[in-house]
Amino acid sequence: MGATIDWLRTTTPGLLVLCGLAIAVLLFAIIKVKLEPFIALLMTGLLLALAAGLPVSKIVGTPLKAGESILETGFGGILGHIAVIIGLGTVLGAILERSGGADVLTDRLLRIFGEKGAPIAMGLLGLIFGVPVFFDIGIFVLAPIIYVAAKRGGRSLVLYAMPMLAGLSMTHAFLPPHPGPVALGGLLGVSLGWLIIMGFVCGIPGFIAAGIVWGTWIGKRVIVEVPADFTPMEPDEDPEAAKAAKNPPSVWLICAIIAIPLVLILGATFGFQILDKDSRLLQVLTFFGTPAVALLITVLVAFYLLGIRRGQSVQELSSITAESLKPVGMVLLVVGAGAFFGKVISATGIGTALADTMSAAGLPVIVLSYLISCGLRIAQGSATVAIVTTGGIVAPLVIDHGYSQMSIALIAMSIAAGSIILSHVNDGGFWIIAKYFNMTVKQTLQTWTVLETILSVVSFAVAALLFAIVS
Repeated sequence: MGATIDWLRTTTPGLLVLCGLAIAVLLFAIIKVKLEPFIALLMTGLLLALAAGLPVSKIVGTPLKAGESILETGFGGILGHIAVIIGLGTVLGAILERSGGADVLTDRLLRIFGEKGAPIAMGLLGLIFGVPVFFDIGIFVLAPIIYVAAKRGGRSLVLYAMPMLAGLSMTHAFLPPHPGPVALGGLLGVSLGWLIIMGFVCGIPGFIAAGIVWGTWIGKRVIVEVPADFTPMEPDEDPEAAKAAKNPPSVWLICAIIAIPLVLILGATFGFQILDKDSRLLQVLTFFGTPAVALLITVLVAFYLLGIRRGQSVQELSSITAESLKPVGMVLLVVGAGAFFGKVISATGIGTALADTMSAAGLPVIVLSYLISCGLRIAQGSATVAIVTTGGIVAPLVIDHGYSQMSIALIAMSIAAGSIILSHVNDGGFWIIAKYFNMTVKQTLQTWTVLETILSVVSFAVAALLFAIVS
C-alpha cells in the first residue's frame, strides 16, 4: 500500500491518475449525487490535496498563517480579481434592462431589417444586449419580444429564437464582464482587453455560423407555434414597463453606455502597447481602463442617464442594485472553489506532469485546453464549472511559458468554446430554453444543442488557426 501511495504522489503517471480520479469524483458528486458545484469543487480539492500528500499547514494554514494557505489564496486570488467586475456588470445589466433598453433596440433593429430580416435583427439584439446581461436574464427579458416577432411574422418561434440565443451565448461565453471570461483572465494572467478583442474575433464567426446560418436553416424546418393563449403584456400591467414606455431611452444612448467599458478597457490595452511606459497619458488610460474602474464609471453614468435623469430616485436605484446582486453569490463561490481546485493541481505537481505528458504526445496546449473543457462540459453541464476547472488545470502550462498576451487570450477562447459545446439534459440552460420557447426535448436537441456545438467548433477553429499563426 505504501509503495502504491508513493507511486501516485511522486511519478508522472501516478499524478495523472490522481488528477483523473479527482475529476471523476467531482463529476460523480455533481451529476449523480446532485451536490452543488461549489461544495463538490471544494470537497474534491481538499481530498486531492490530502491524497497527493500536501502538508495540512499548506492546505489550510495554521492559526498564525491561515492567509498563506492554498485554500485562502486559491479563493482570494481569483475573487479579488473578478468579484467587483461581475458585481458591477450585473448591476449595469439590470439598469439597462429596467430602463426599457431591450424594447428600444428591438424596435430600431426591426425597422432597419424589416420583417424578412427579423431573425437577423433578433440575433443582433441578443449580441448587443448580451454584453452587459447574463445569459439566463437575457432569455427572461427577450423571450416575450421573440414571441411578439414570431406572432407578427406568422413563422416558427425557432426562426427568431435561435439567432437571439446565439448572440446571448456568444457574449456570455467569450466576453467580459461575464463570469467565465473574467475568471479565465485571473487564472491565466491575461488582460481583459485582450479577452475582449479575441472574444469578438473568435466569437463573431461562430455567432454567424450558428445563429444566422444554422438558425435560419433549422427555423424553417422545426416548426414551433406561438401558443394560442399568448397575449403580449401591455405596459399598464407592469408599472416599471409603463414608466419606461412613456419615457424610452434613445437607442444610441443604450449603445453608448454598453460601449463605455469596452472602449475604456481597450484604450488601456492599446495604450500599453504603443505609449511610453512613463507616459502621463498611459497612467490616465490605465486608471480609467482598469475593468473595475471602467465598469464603475459606466454604472454611475447609467444611474444618472437611465435613472435619475428619467425620474427615478436613488432609493429606487439602490433597490434595483440589491435585487440584481442576489444571484451573484453562488456564481462567485463556484468560481472561487474552481480556482482553489486549480491551485491544488498546481501545488501537487499535477500541472507539471500534465505539461510533460502533453509535450511528449505533441498535443498543442490550445487543443488540450479545448478537449478538457469539452469533456467537463458534456459530463456535468455547467459552463462555469468547465471553465474554472479547465483554467486551473492548464494554467501551469500557460503561465511562465513565454506566451504573448494574445496567445494566452486565444487559449482562453479555446476553453470558453469548449465550455458551451453540446448543451443537453444536464444543462440548466437547456431546460430554460425548452420551457420558454415551447419546445419538446427532441426539438431542443435538434435546434439549441446543435447551435451550441456549431458555435463551439467554429469559434475554436478560429482561435486555433490564429494561435498557430502568432505562436
